Amino acid sequence: MPNPKQIKDIEGLILAPYAMKSKDSRGRVYPEKEHPYRSVYQRDRDRIVHSAAFRRLEYKTQVFVNHEGDDYRTRLTHTLEVAQIARTIASVLHLNMDLTEAIALAHDLGHTAFGHSGEDALNELMSQCGGFNHNTQGLRVVDYLEERYPDFPGINLTWEVREGIAKHSTAFDLSTRIKGLAPQESPTLETQVVDIADEIAYDNHDLDDGLASGLIKEADLEELPIWSELNRNITKKYPKISPEKRRYLIIRSLIDLQVTDLIRETQRNIIKLKLKSYMDAKKIDKKVVTFSQDMLKLRKPLRAFLMERLYNHYRVVRMSIKAKRFIQELFKVYIANPRQLPDKIQKRIKRDGVKRSVCDYIAGMTDRYALDEYKKLFDPYKKV
Repeated sequence: MPNPKQIKDIEGLILAPYAMKSKDSRGRVYPEKEHPYRSVYQRDRDRIVHSAAFRRLEYKTQVFVNHEGDDYRTRLTHTLEVAQIARTIASVLHLNMDLTEAIALAHDLGHTAFGHSGEDALNELMSQCGGFNHNTQGLRVVDYLEERYPDFPGINLTWEVREGIAKHSTAFDLSTRIKGLAPQESPTLETQVVDIADEIAYDNHDLDDGLASGLIKEADLEELPIWSELNRNITKKYPKISPEKRRYLIIRSLIDLQVTDLIRETQRNIIKLKLKSYMDAKKIDKKVVTFSQDMLKLRKPLRAFLMERLYNHYRVVRMSIKAKRFIQELFKVYIANPRQLPDKIQKRIKRDGVKRSVCDYIAGMTDRYALDEYKKLFDPYKKV
């Protein structure tokens, strides 16, 4: 089994010059002795997987609330799919797969119950106290709210993973530039890979869940060139295929098509920009990991379709609005009398203030825990 020095030597041999290597890590807030057979990023990955916040992702909404069915994606399954796609891309580009995986596994740790509607509710409620952003909250989780070690708060991740959490950026996620995490620098290529892997995962898997739910009709997708062409090719190759298998093959092909395009375009960008080190990428004020213009044109109608037909479907909107009411009412009740909070949360009030402590508590809830709390607080026949 390789020791840390051997791991660093292996990274030097197999990783590209522009990859982030563990020997170049800016370290941890609280210095620790290196592990005898894991790199710093492998250690980060394992700490994330063993965190309570990671486990709670199993019962947090992606698009469909947990009680709507067992087959829909949750934040946890989405996170695992992002990590799988990101590792594949990082491997082909000769980037640091361990760092990429750690960032991917941590990128949604700060998400609330009920998806983005829960985040929107908390952001409004905290507007006078710094607001709420799930990237910032994810950093707060790993730096402070996780309680596992006697020598330091949080789980003491490396600078690069923490930067990746803070600077995670997609159409739904705003990058957060935080003092101490080089706000003037672009994120590592590994972070950029996670950003795009996140988009690929939620676009295609939300599409899959939307079809499974019946909120999206497959016939409507024929208006999308990227779908119709793949559908024709697969039907031609497998004329007797079942609708379920055909749909699976189309989704799989969509992912493969986008990943392949992303890798090729990124390789072209790296050559064009003459990247020689990881710092070269961080000094460039634009994304290096990108799709081609042709793929962006193909993806645009698909993303518009999802926004109009799925995310703004009346049933999804109803659930989102209802979820916001749950969050708002829980927040108001706890603020009105903080003694209703668990002792552990009450102890944080002196340091963090009432609103931030309540916000942390609610942000950490799963869908079902939030619903159960709501019943305990508002249903006179429910035991508290």
